[in-house]
Amino acid sequence: MKLIVMSLISGILFGIGLTLSQMTNPDKVLNFLDIAGNWDPSLIFVMVGALTVTSLFFRKIIKRPTPLFDKEFYLSSKSVIDKPLLIGAAIFGMGWGISGYCPGPSVAGLGLGTSEAVVMIFSIYMGFIAHRLYNK
Repeated sequence: MKLIVMSLISGILFGIGLTLSQMTNPDKVLNFLDIAGNWDPSLIFVMVGALTVTSLFFRKIIKRPTPLFDKEFYLSSKSVIDKPLLIGAAIFGMGWGISGYCPGPSVAGLGLGTSEAVVMIFSIYMGFIAHRLYNK
């Protein structure tokens, strides 16, 4: 039960952070990505803040024997940059560039009732299905 409650609290805090930083606003994100046009560099501060917190605490947290509210850490065992990773990253980048949403903000966008978020979540699940069918 603790895991579910902490997951809910974390998700709410994450959604609030995404909303306050305007990461749930596709126009803001698309203007950030448009470096040759109407570039809006303000989201750099969001990214720098996230990277700073991660770089300060990730290694310390991973040194713990277990997370606070689960039995183990779930980390990728892959350490190689391979073709599937590069293709997936390219597809992710194209989707982000076209829609202005990445997965986290698109879920938060569902809470705001935006049609773009619905399309993005649908597309993400279609990607899951395509991946599963391709890798059978």
